Amino acid sequence: MSEQRVTLGFSPCPNDTFIFYPLLNNLVDTGNFRFIERLEDVETLNMLAAGAVLDMTKLSYHAFAHVRNEYALLRSGSALGRGCGPLLVAAGDMDISTLHKKTIAIPGRHTTAFLLLRLFNPDIEKFIILPFNEIMDSVINGDVDAGVIIHESRFTYQGYGLKKLIDLGEWWEGETGLPIPLGGIAVRRSLGAGTIALLEKALRDGVGYSVANPDAAAHYIREHAQEMSEDICRAHINLYVNDFSSDLGDEGVKAIELLIRMAEQRGIVPESEKKLFL
Repeated sequence: MSEQRVTLGFSPCPNDTFIFYPLLNNLVDTGNFRFIERLEDVETLNMLAAGAVLDMTKLSYHAFAHVRNEYALLRSGSALGRGCGPLLVAAGDMDISTLHKKTIAIPGRHTTAFLLLRLFNPDIEKFIILPFNEIMDSVINGDVDAGVIIHESRFTYQGYGLKKLIDLGEWWEGETGLPIPLGGIAVRRSLGAGTIALLEKALRDGVGYSVANPDAAAHYIREHAQEMSEDICRAHINLYVNDFSSDLGDEGVKAIELLIRMAEQRGIVPESEKKLFL
């Protein structure tokens, strides 16, 4: 059987490198697939998806809502859960009723973090887009009034003297009773149902392998998270890799559907007749 190359995009964050390591190293049955990795920050992955560049990619659920005519979701590999949402932080106390007057740094226009902020307060209009790892410095230096932080920043912001104004995940959970869907794995619909089903199985098996062998990818994770301590890497994985990463289940699917429906109702994302899953 001839080899089938699959371009695979994901971020260098520990939860992604943890999940995808088995697929890249044939530690589970990957059939005739050969995965060609491309590591990029989340907003770059979102933009690549907008151009349908990659066969299979991690992306923000906000971004997925813009590209679902080309991509379908997989039920494995998601970053979705409770107590793991983006945080809005500032250098000091701030009355959140004045946010619409403030300039806020965001980690990308198509990130779920930005979508949550818009759902929380649609009157906020002044934004500056920065790489996620530059947002805390921008807040500290006074370049912006506040910033939406994601990834490992939620573990380290207090060490920089920053204060949490809003936990957007906590807000979402309080409003909906559902876990917060941050990012998922999408595949090009043009690959066909048979190929997508095989990719789904390989990914689910890979997640299972990593969970059962948590140290297997340690060197690969550290290679791509050089500025993170081992403790932060471990905390990152423990927070973002959970039961929803193996399978979204009914609750996970319900959360994704509601997030997209709310974004459609607000006119933030286009409506689509395409089903989320193939």
